Amino acid sequence: MKYEIVKLRERPELVPEAARWFEHTFQIPESVYLESMKEMLSNRGPVPQWYAAMDGGVILGGMGVIENDFHNRPDLAPNVCAVYTDKPYRGQGIAGALLEAVCGDMASMGIDTLYLVTDHTGLYERYGWEFYCMAEVDEGPVRVYIHNMEENDGTEKMHDS
Repeated sequence: MKYEIVKLRERPELVPEAARWFEHTFQIPESVYLESMKEMLSNRGPVPQWYAAMDGGVILGGMGVIENDFHNRPDLAPNVCAVYTDKPYRGQGIAGALLEAVCGDMASMGIDTLYLVTDHTGLYERYGWEFYCMAEVDEGPVRVYIHNMEENDGTEKMHDS
């Protein structure tokens, strides 16, 4: 399958569609995503950022980078958030390609460490992420992963299994 990783700051015309896709995926109001994406377009700083994996005009997966993904550790920032690949497209390397693109993009903007909150185990380790600590969200404890781009200087190739 062919797909393209899109930096939404470079394709602002896709922002409304992407905000709708994230809303449908996570049941968080579209306005929340639109606000963050508009901040991305006006700020031009490293955070926030939003990305989509696309096949033609179809969004297959996506993720963002925000300061804090709703946990009690504001010192662990910025956070990769809203990581998702639509079910029919899983197992084809899309999540790994998105993670690799996001880490590379953030490193190019001077961000050398990213954090990610998840209840998954095993997935992110395949892509160079390491368990860091536990944090609290409204629903309870969650795992926080860390990815340091200085330690993973690009010689490590992310893979799918």
